[in-house]
Amino acid sequence: MTTYSTDRLWEEVVYVAYYLHWSHAEILDLDHATRATVIDGIGRIHQQLD
Repeated sequence: MTTYSTDRLWEEVVYVAYYLHWSHAEILDLDHATRATVIDGIGRIHQQLD
């Protein structure tokens, strides 16, 4: 199992919470791969809006 820093996890949680208004628990319930897919999707949408 690969782990990464607590700081990086918080960055992901804050990013998803800010854009999707999901709760801390909802975001942490996602596995890393799913959370990464959600973050990539948010980024693509954000780029299209710019």
